[in-house]
Amino acid sequence: MPSALVPGSYDPIHVGHLKIIETTARLFDSVVVAAVGNPEKGASGLFDLAEREALIAASVSHLGNVKTARWSGLVVDLARDLGTDVIVKGLRGVSDFEYEVQMAQTNEHVTGVVTMFLPTAPEHGYLASRFIREIAKLGGSVTDMVPPPVAARLQEHFRS
Repeated sequence: MPSALVPGSYDPIHVGHLKIIETTARLFDSVVVAAVGNPEKGASGLFDLAEREALIAASVSHLGNVKTARWSGLVVDLARDLGTDVIVKGLRGVSDFEYEVQMAQTNEHVTGVVTMFLPTAPEHGYLASRFIREIAKLGGSVTDMVPPPVAARLQEHFRS
């Protein structure tokens, strides 16, 4: 029963992420989507890990074989703890690939866990959570960029 881990900072999850998760759910029997603290992106984010996990759960509720988690630490440790067969990462372009392939090679060397890459759908290639946060903060509409629960939460967050 092959399983996959789809880790990310997901601050917040957007429709590009969701498409990668839906594709992964079609390819694997069991999928865990994990909101992961990313030290390179700073200790804090717009949403804490618990809220990110809740927004992911609300966004993937239509996928019966997908569960959520949150994690602060090495993703390969989570993969090992879960007994995951593969880590799945979405790629927008060449710059993502250069970083992610080096990480994948390191992860496989350290733990033996293999990483699989899925290209982002062309219509989502421009999406980045940092841009979505900025647009929402400045009062712009992000409803076509994020799942409905996330759009509602962003609006609520920046209204207060």
